Amino acid sequence: MAYLVRGLDSRLFQPLFGLSDAELTARGVVRQEVDAPVGYPCRISLADAPAGATVLLLNHVHQPADTPYRASHAIFVEEGVIETAEVRDEIPPVLSRRPFISLRAFDAQGMMVDADLCPGADLDAPVRRLLGLPGVAYLQAHFAARGCYAARIERA
Repeated sequence: MAYLVRGLDSRLFQPLFGLSDAELTARGVVRQEVDAPVGYPCRISLADAPAGATVLLLNHVHQPADTPYRASHAIFVEEGVIETAEVRDEIPPVLSRRPFISLRAFDAQGMMVDADLCPGADLDAPVRRLLGLPGVAYLQAHFAARGCYAARIERA
C-alpha cells in the first residue's frame, strides 16, 4: 500500500515569521536558535532544522476533530520554511532517526482505531499495516519520548 508522509502547511505559520520576540510572546510562541544538528524537528519540512537556524516553538492543534481525541501539543517550525514536505513511500529521516515513534490510527471521524509503538528505523511495515486496517483514514506519528506530534501519514 502506497503512503504519503505530510508536513504541516507552511501557510499556517508564515504570519509568525519575522515577528519580534515580544509579538511572538504575546501569541504564546517562543523563538529559539538551533544549537544541535538533531533535536529541533521542523513539522513543515519534516527535517531537523540545522544548527544556527531559528525555530518557533508553539502549540498546535494536530487533532482538531470534536472527539475525546482532540489534541494539541508543542511543535517546532523552522522560521522561513515555505515548502511543505510530502514524502512518498518512505520514512523521512526526521522520523527514522528517532529511537521510537508512536503511530496512532484514526477513522474519518477522528476516533482512534489502533496504535503502535515502533523503532523509528522500522516504521515502514507498521505504517502499511495500520493503513490497511478497515476504517483507518489516516495516521499520526508522534515522537514517543515527549509525545509531540510529528507528521500525518495517509494513503497515497
